[in-house]
Amino acid sequence: MANQESKPNLFPTIGQVVHDTHLQGNDSTQPAVENPLQVVVKEEDEEDEGPVTEIESLFVVMSFHCEHCGFSNNEIQTAGTIRPEGTVYTARIIARKDLNRQIVKSEKCTVIIPEWELTIPPSRGQLTTVEGLIRDIATDLSLDQPLRQIQNEVAYAKIQGIIDAIKEVLGDVEDEDENEAEEVKQKPRAAEIDAPMKPFTVILDDPAGNSFIEFYGSMADPKWNMRTYHRSRQQNIDLCLIDPNAEPQPEAPTIENAEELPGQGLEGENEELFVFPGTCSSCGHRCDTLIKKVNIPYFKDVLIMSTNCEACGYRDNEVKSGSAISPQGKRITLKVEDRDDLSRDILKSESAGLQIPEIDLVLQPGTLGGRFTTLEGILDQVYEELSEKVFSDAKVGDSAFENFLQRLKQVKTAEQPFTVILDDPLANSYIQSLYAPDPDPNMTIESYDRTWEQNEALGLNDMKVEGYEGDPNLPQKGSKTEQIAVVKEEVKAS
Repeated sequence: MANQESKPNLFPTIGQVVHDTHLQGNDSTQPAVENPLQVVVKEEDEEDEGPVTEIESLFVVMSFHCEHCGFSNNEIQTAGTIRPEGTVYTARIIARKDLNRQIVKSEKCTVIIPEWELTIPPSRGQLTTVEGLIRDIATDLSLDQPLRQIQNEVAYAKIQGIIDAIKEVLGDVEDEDENEAEEVKQKPRAAEIDAPMKPFTVILDDPAGNSFIEFYGSMADPKWNMRTYHRSRQQNIDLCLIDPNAEPQPEAPTIENAEELPGQGLEGENEELFVFPGTCSSCGHRCDTLIKKVNIPYFKDVLIMSTNCEACGYRDNEVKSGSAISPQGKRITLKVEDRDDLSRDILKSESAGLQIPEIDLVLQPGTLGGRFTTLEGILDQVYEELSEKVFSDAKVGDSAFENFLQRLKQVKTAEQPFTVILDDPLANSYIQSLYAPDPDPNMTIESYDRTWEQNEALGLNDMKVEGYEGDPNLPQKGSKTEQIAVVKEEVKAS
């Protein structure tokens, strides 16, 4: 027993390895991290019985430091399982304190900084901060700049613009004298510099789901966002999850003699896919739009349109009604009580408006276009659209709007109950009922007669749907043209 107790610990914890290898450097001002690879998500009030999510990821940590020349390097490799879904983390770097956000970047992760038109493909894994990440990017891009300046001046100028933007954020002054390297090391961190900084965005897209960007306070951090997505077949091949030579799984076969559902058509019908050639609205190259007719149970047929440009990567999708215009409008009110309600399917047509009274959110008709997604998905789209437009402004600092975004994040994670009101004058919108065909106790649906102003905005007042055999030049009864003609006659008579 004595020999066994004296044996060294051959398998120390990751936290101990990180501490021993000094991944955070020798600067005492950097707060110590006991175990940066363990992410614990909790509410701000620890005493509350709110939802707690603990995500543990197993990594192999490697560190190297040369005492002679000062060169150091650290790297991590994923040793755990691949997540069921890919993840996209987005952090808005607005203030200098945001440069201290910790980053876990796996070897499968792609780094995107849209403001600099910069995309870093998957490479070695890193445990670093936002400041450390962009420092490494500037160092790597600077290596071959003298050669690029001779061989390709256009590429040199483009990359130099990115390097200059990074150095402006870091507050660094280029110093090529190696004798002054020690002096450069004594410079304060970029987060401690009292100087203005242009905002930028850091996006980590990891199909393996093993990357992370630190949030401040809680997941309601208005500058931080996380979403998951289903991997494509090519991504599964890249992760060695499926055989690249295996044939793709066929789609579900058409159901013959299917049971007729409320709405038009049978489930399993309308399998035909229509292709409409066109041009990309972003780059002008040839781009096809795919259209498919889909039947939504207990609702109606809809047309799903998808555009994907192979030249520039532009993507768009939209949903339009595939049925006749309803004689009445429809207003759907849903009481959201927990996260299960966020998984409800929602069809928001381009003519529908959406409201959440608890946070004073009002989306006018036409906002986001037509969307067929889940309630959580549409709230994510609203958040991304609003945060992107606000945080891209250099004059950021509106605390009221940041507070609104924080409340929106609390809503989209169902941290508090809220109400969704979907008002569509054309009745082409839909929220999934979890009790169909029985009434849903948390959802009310009411029909109403459209006003004249709504019909006018929709172009229905002058629409001729009957009496085609008459003279087309004569004004139709009840139309705007007829009303103008009546007013003119009254003016002449007076």
